[in-house]
Amino acid sequence: QVQLVESGGGLVQAGGSLRLSCAASGQSFSSYATGWFRQASGKEREFVAGISWSGDYTYYADSVTGRFTISRDNATNTVYLQMNSLKPEDTAVYYCNRSSQSGVRVRSSEYDYWGRGTQVAVSS
Repeated sequence: QVQLVESGGGLVQAGGSLRLSCAASGQSFSSYATGWFRQASGKEREFVAGISWSGDYTYYADSVTGRFTISRDNATNTVYLQMNSLKPEDTAVYYCNRSSQSGVRVRSSEYDYWGRGTQVAVSS
C-alpha cells in the first residue's frame, strides 16, 4: 500500500501563488510516475500535471502550461506542484497520485494510488 497526503492548499487572490506538497509513504514511490489531478465542484476530475519517475519528463494540461510546475524529490518521497498566476477557474480540490508505470501518465485510470485531496480556492 501507498499512502499519499497532500498539503499546501488554501485561499488566495487571483494572480497569487501556492505550492502544493504530497508526501508518500509505504511502498516504493521513487520508481513510478506521479501526477496531480483536480476536481471543481460539479465537474469531472481532470488531469493537471504528471512527472516521470526520474523527474526528467513532465507534461501539463493546456490550461496550466506556463503557470504550474510539477517536481519531485525522490530522496524524501515528495512531489510538488508550484502554482503561479492563479485564476478563479483553478479553484478545485487537488489530488496527487502514483501510477504503476514509470513514464508520465495523463489518464486517471493509469494511477492506482490517490490522496484525499487539498482544497484550493482562488478569489477574483
